Amino acid sequence: MPLSDALAEIELFLRCPTPQAWVEQALTHPEELLIDHANCEKKAASTALTLLFRYVEKDDLQYKLSRLAREELRHFEQVSALMKKRGITYRPLSASLYAQRLHAHIRKGEPQKLIDTLIVGAFIEARSCERFYRLAPHLDAELGDFYTSLLKSEVRHYQDYLRMAAQYADEPIDERVAFFAELEREAILTPDKDFRFHSGAAA
Repeated sequence: MPLSDALAEIELFLRCPTPQAWVEQALTHPEELLIDHANCEKKAASTALTLLFRYVEKDDLQYKLSRLAREELRHFEQVSALMKKRGITYRPLSASLYAQRLHAHIRKGEPQKLIDTLIVGAFIEARSCERFYRLAPHLDAELGDFYTSLLKSEVRHYQDYLRMAAQYADEPIDERVAFFAELEREAILTPDKDFRFHSGAAA
């Protein structure tokens, strides 16, 4: 699928675009943007590795998430290099409530837990892709080019998570996707205390 088609698909998958207020805040918080972006890459790798250990019997999941974890760690290294080049010191940041608002609704029993976790992963990757796309034109050339270069992998991660959710489900996933789509929309449109990569606009 051409990248332009995939981006259009993601815009339909997400129930709302990133608010312009968030984009404007990102441009005025360059350090927090990069630090939290680095944190997000590490968290994405950690999630993939956790699933690798939890579901060792699922061959396709093992292959796709092993590849995903490697890519996320590579992205972390690239963001860290950009931070170092720009004199940005890595420091602790509190997490946004975005992921918590989604994870709180993941079901406990199997295979429902796996299916919901994969759907949530798809939304997180789709939102990351959408934000890279919206930010890139407003950034300096180096950072804008870097964010544009991430689009293909983020699209693939979103697609892999969603396909695996359908593959391993014992029922259609449309209702769960719609359920999490509404939660994700609320999480993006709800103001947050602090600016973060996956936050709503800071109040």
